[in-house]
Amino acid sequence: MANPAQTVLPRWRGFNLLEMFTTHYDGNWQEDDFRWIADWGFDFVRLPLSYQFWVENDDAARVKESELVRVDRAVDLGRQYGLHVCINFHRGPGYCVNPPPEPLNLWKDASALDAFCAHWTMFARRYRGIPSGAMSFDLINEPPGPREDGMTRADHEFVVREAVAAIRAADPARLIIVDGVSWGNDPCPELADLGVAQSCRAYAPMGISHYRASWVKGEDFPAPAWPGGWHYGETWDRARLEQHYAKWADLARRGIGVHCGEGGAFSKTPHDVVLRWLRDVLEILTGHGIGYALWNFRGSFGVLDSDREDVCYADWQGHSLDRKLLDLLREF
Repeated sequence: MANPAQTVLPRWRGFNLLEMFTTHYDGNWQEDDFRWIADWGFDFVRLPLSYQFWVENDDAARVKESELVRVDRAVDLGRQYGLHVCINFHRGPGYCVNPPPEPLNLWKDASALDAFCAHWTMFARRYRGIPSGAMSFDLINEPPGPREDGMTRADHEFVVREAVAAIRAADPARLIIVDGVSWGNDPCPELADLGVAQSCRAYAPMGISHYRASWVKGEDFPAPAWPGGWHYGETWDRARLEQHYAKWADLARRGIGVHCGEGGAFSKTPHDVVLRWLRDVLEILTGHGIGYALWNFRGSFGVLDSDREDVCYADWQGHSLDRKLLDLLREF
């Protein structure tokens, strides 16, 4: 019999909130964000966190648990406004998809894995008693592509199983989500017996989602089009998108919870291209019963203050609102 956490998830819809995404942010959550997300009909927030907020001098072994009051506030705001809160380690001990690299390797170093499990155990104890309908844990953001000279699938599976065991020892009922490998693009059927949900992404094709984004050399991408989006030498259309999500749909049909934890397009992609592409993405995900969380809410991928040059913004309580993008999301 499957663990209850493995059964089909609600089709949660919402946003990523970035106040503890990196230490360049201040960790001060905005209550208005939670209020507006709920008022606009959404029911989900994902909180990508950096462990550096609650340790001393980036030392994973020197935890200042008192600093977790920042996370407590976001959890409380989510519950106050009826939003499911998904806590994610964007930077965990031993791994982050973004630079700088961690001093230890989560996939290879036992000490990194011990620290990773200890941090998740701390969270599990802290939030034990909050029902899984209100809170989930997303272990680590966007593991890399498996390869023999790097993180293998066996390495990834071992880390996930160890972390899940540590969390369940402290809180057996907690809903746990695992990002797909290859930066959230490929599911992990080898974890089907574990009773965890899995998270995909909505960033393909990259020529649309990350056009002119400096952190992925998006300045070198060709001008975006949809259909006809560029993805590392391949041209994508609706049929190619459907093929991309077919493996995730298969996972969902097997009774394994699937959610799209991140997606969207950087502000330099022409707005009309974004809207046409994203409509196709959302139609496909919705057809498979898969929810989504836009990256982000306020900022260059978001519905507020995105600084797009080709949008006629509406004023929303002092913020610039991309009404067309918001209306599209609300359709789904």
